[in-house]
Amino acid sequence: MITLTNSAAVKVKELIAEEGDKALMLRVSVQPGGCSGLSYDMFFDADRADDDVTREYEGVKVVVDPSSAAMLEGATLDYEEGEKSGFAITNPNAHRTCGCGQSFH
Repeated sequence: MITLTNSAAVKVKELIAEEGDKALMLRVSVQPGGCSGLSYDMFFDADRADDDVTREYEGVKVVVDPSSAAMLEGATLDYEEGEKSGFAITNPNAHRTCGCGQSFH
């Protein structure tokens, strides 16, 4: 299951507050596609399936489907503020990543 750094949790919490729906959770998944074969997908979701893996970081609920959870085991979601502001996933299961950092194999 992916973990969130403190800075990522704070930013996600801020974005959820802007949406104005306290029921929203961050859904992270792995989808086929991207230049390296698989890509990350992140979005807010109010629905949770019975088999979803759920964790909470700094008050932010993160949900991942079971097949994605296996590919995200040991991965970390971070948020960096500054010249290159944005979210980045570090995944020890990725054998190869592309230059954009959003797809892997």
